[in-house]
Amino acid sequence: MQKTSARYLESSGIADIAAKSTDIKLLVLDIDGTIAGETNSISEPVKQAITAAQAQGIQVAIATGRMYRSALRFHQEINSTLPLIAYQGAWIQDPVSQKIHQHLPVSRKIAEQLLDYFEQPELRSLLSVHFYINDQLYVREVTAETQIYAERSAITPIPVGDLRQALSNEPTKVLALCDDTDIIDNLLGSLRSQYTPAELYLTKSVATFFEATNPFANKGTAVRYLAEEQLGLQPHNVMTIGDNFNDVEMLTYAGIGIAMGNAPPQVQAIANWIAPSVEDNGVAVAIEKLLL
Repeated sequence: MQKTSARYLESSGIADIAAKSTDIKLLVLDIDGTIAGETNSISEPVKQAITAAQAQGIQVAIATGRMYRSALRFHQEINSTLPLIAYQGAWIQDPVSQKIHQHLPVSRKIAEQLLDYFEQPELRSLLSVHFYINDQLYVREVTAETQIYAERSAITPIPVGDLRQALSNEPTKVLALCDDTDIIDNLLGSLRSQYTPAELYLTKSVATFFEATNPFANKGTAVRYLAEEQLGLQPHNVMTIGDNFNDVEMLTYAGIGIAMGNAPPQVQAIANWIAPSVEDNGVAVAIEKLLL
């Protein structure tokens, strides 16, 4: 069911949303484009707002498409005591106990099929292909796009030439990067026609990132697991904030789903409310208006 959206500056329905917020016990936040913008860090106003929410007894978690090791510093910076949701929900791990609550990889067969597709002559030179295996990043070669990605993620890519050599274990996620957003859109459309949602979960985390994970792995099912299985909560106890297509499932699951002002229109359309952009500390504004 589509939710009713209302822009943060003209939101006549914010009183109704705020009334529902008294039930919120869990706040789940995306990283890139949500709590981290161009600086790749959490601003002081956002950190202060998160701390204030925690002081009111609201637990705060991270749900990201990033690798676990790349997301860990954000999880620690907000002092979360909950398991960390990484790889669009394909990997859920408790940083304290190191327990992996969930790992849903892509099958080796499908990973090889995707690689065959990416290595078609008309695509091979246009795409940087990433395989994430055992929380390590394997690449054919370190391209300029891969280097930028690695620097932002603070990880070291492992070049292996033929990525099939890395498939002794199944990948947690497969990603294809390209600066040409039309190529990524065409890739998404083409592969969605080849694989059903029961075979593969396909999404974009940013306009230049095509991502594929296990069909049962998305942020919505991961947040549901955290809320219902771990904390004994229900959707009306959950508020989620995100900025892109990989956040749609968790925005629709939550009692209150907030889209960022920098989110694509299609993502804003399914949200209960639209916060200011990440560069305008939208998460802080959402927390202050709805939870504090």
